[in-house]
Amino acid sequence: MKFHIWTIGCQMNEADSRRLSEALEAAGHSACPAAGEADLLILNTCVVRQSAEDRARARLAEVLAWKRRHPGVKIALMGCLVGHRPATRRPVEEEWAGVDFFLPPSDPRPLLEALAGSDDDSAGRNAERRLRLERESAMAGRPSPGATPVSANVPVVLGCSRACTYCVIPYRRGRERSRPPAEVLEEVRSLVAQGAREVVLLGQIVDRYGQDLPDRPTLAGLLRQAARIDGLRRIRFLTNHPAFLDDDLLNAIADEPRICPHFEIPAQAGNDEVLRRMRRGYTASEYRAVIERIRRRLPECAIHSDFIVGFPGETEAAFEETVRLLQDLRFDKVHIARYSPRPETLAARRWPDEVSEEEKERRRARLETVQRHIQSELNARFLGRVVEVLVDGRDERRNRWRGRTSLDRIVFFSDIRPRLGDLAQVRIVWTGPYSLIGEPVGAPEV
Repeated sequence: MKFHIWTIGCQMNEADSRRLSEALEAAGHSACPAAGEADLLILNTCVVRQSAEDRARARLAEVLAWKRRHPGVKIALMGCLVGHRPATRRPVEEEWAGVDFFLPPSDPRPLLEALAGSDDDSAGRNAERRLRLERESAMAGRPSPGATPVSANVPVVLGCSRACTYCVIPYRRGRERSRPPAEVLEEVRSLVAQGAREVVLLGQIVDRYGQDLPDRPTLAGLLRQAARIDGLRRIRFLTNHPAFLDDDLLNAIADEPRICPHFEIPAQAGNDEVLRRMRRGYTASEYRAVIERIRRRLPECAIHSDFIVGFPGETEAAFEETVRLLQDLRFDKVHIARYSPRPETLAARRWPDEVSEEEKERRRARLETVQRHIQSELNARFLGRVVEVLVDGRDERRNRWRGRTSLDRIVFFSDIRPRLGDLAQVRIVWTGPYSLIGEPVGAPEV
């Protein structure tokens, strides 16, 4: 059977899609890049923002229309549109009656079990053969069949129990659940054996890793163990929460050169009343103190942040406090979203969505303008410097390589040599707010 996976949303969704694809290939099925050639169409969906849900629903409508013209095609719907709880899934199943399989986030079992029940002996033999090839490839240190990205996402904490008032994740992905360290490390080793050179450990609040496990492992300990895996060049992690980021993590980053000093720490707002309504668990001054503590311990680090504008109760004065926070802390990158009420969340049930869409867009654009200026200034400091870049792809249109520094800055450079997966030394010759351009220096490290 040929399958095609369409993915929208966060890196957790990307990781779920990658793991499902590997499981399907191990069972003897084959991925195909063109949806029109697939026997099985899989949609991995996101509902964190209304815009993401709208895109998912539009794509699903297109796929169902395709199925009506091609009745033999099977459709699987997975991710946050399906949800983790039966009460959430039932309305979706009733609404989209043409879907054959409904998969909760990070749980492909309904599809895999159904396909296993219909597979013939040859498919079983193919699965055994592929698993044997993967084991042999891992032992030999060679990539196994199939394409593995240079940078691969590895979930370590599934779900979330924090329940910020605007966030639908706890309702759709379920309570917080940490994966055992041995399971995570085995997945990292497998990815490295298949060609990955960087892994990103994922969690909605990744700092809380291990708090629900019997022996209470920590994120810092997990990162230290992963850093010792042969062939792995870099390790990242996200997303951090200001209330749970501790000195043990900062010390691990300082001690281990493979752990990138790159943080994703959402602020969401700069006004205390808005933060209280969001149930973030800190004040603006406490958030500022966390950023200061990180930069004091790790002067050469990158800090990204997230902001929501137009949250219920955000006055113009409250928004200006967010602007000041952005100007003062000078983040390396930010993600700015307009507030959209999400079903089931406390914010949607308790407060009206009173800020107009026009005003939300004005505030978003204002923050974006401030941040673009900050990023331009921060990136300009790299002009003339040599940076180390992990090459993870190509810009075919402009015939150049693309990669990232350990501080997550995107760098483009031209070279006739094959460089995918290399650690390249690149001298920066141009800087902009969103990327850098350079020229290679010396031979690549492979």
